[in-house]
Amino acid sequence: MANSILSKMGALRIAPTVFIQPHRTTTSKHYNPKFKKLRAEKFMKFELPNPNEDFSQLSPGKMRQKMKERGVLPPRPWMERPFYISATGGVFEAYVPPEGDGKASLVSATRAKQTVQLLEKKSKSMMAIRKIKSYEEEFTQDDFLPKAQDIYIKAHESLANNDRKALRLYVTEKAFPEFMHNRHMKTVHWNFLESLEPPRVVHARCTDVVNKENIFGQLTVRFHTRQQLAVYDRFGRLLHGSEILAKDVLEYIVFEKHLSNLYGTWRIHEKIIPDWTPPKEPSKLTRIMPPPEPEIVKVESEEPAAIADK
Repeated sequence: MANSILSKMGALRIAPTVFIQPHRTTTSKHYNPKFKKLRAEKFMKFELPNPNEDFSQLSPGKMRQKMKERGVLPPRPWMERPFYISATGGVFEAYVPPEGDGKASLVSATRAKQTVQLLEKKSKSMMAIRKIKSYEEEFTQDDFLPKAQDIYIKAHESLANNDRKALRLYVTEKAFPEFMHNRHMKTVHWNFLESLEPPRVVHARCTDVVNKENIFGQLTVRFHTRQQLAVYDRFGRLLHGSEILAKDVLEYIVFEKHLSNLYGTWRIHEKIIPDWTPPKEPSKLTRIMPPPEPEIVKVESEEPAAIADK
């Protein structure tokens, strides 16, 4: 008897452990019922809307009650779409640079006449600067001019590096496509060397858009600098400028800011090109088609045949 028991125990020892380990039936109950009530409170029971409900049979009061229960706004007979105006579409009362600025003599008749006209318009610029100070209490021209020159340099460096994300921080939505159009399929090497004259504010204007509280400010800054510019096409051929020669550049840059916006910043908006400036030099790869050569048409004279005398 003892031998048979031992033999059975030996067989169980060799048998797989699946038949030896205790097996418990699966249940949906948690092993620790301590937080059973809290787990039940995690689920919210709410009434589902009836998809087959006929709303045409409901009274206006009942319809309004159901819409308030579901958090639905009543329909409106008009359509409204919010829009944000971050920049104006142009320059209002653009600055007219005096003819021959930086070159002509101050005692010339044309220059003297333009100087008198600018003095007459200076009062409007002073009022505009006072308007800007009402929104920016710490605004001064002495502090703004270094920032304007820094924005000018960083905008052109971003354009040369083809950094669109950085360029959007320094130019407005109007100037951005104009900048990128000149950059399309080209390689630009630009370098700022020095300022021949300190920049100065020559024009200031403020205006409202849509309503009287939405104010935009524009400042025109005169830059007289020395720069290097070289533009190459997609094949690496030089189109304009040179990386060795430096040129003196006189520019009138319009900076704009949304004054009513608490987080508005000054950005380049447009460049004023005077009418008296000489035309731009064509690119070196531009070719002019020669006029067509006149075709020489040979006309053969047909002489009538002689009539024989009879």
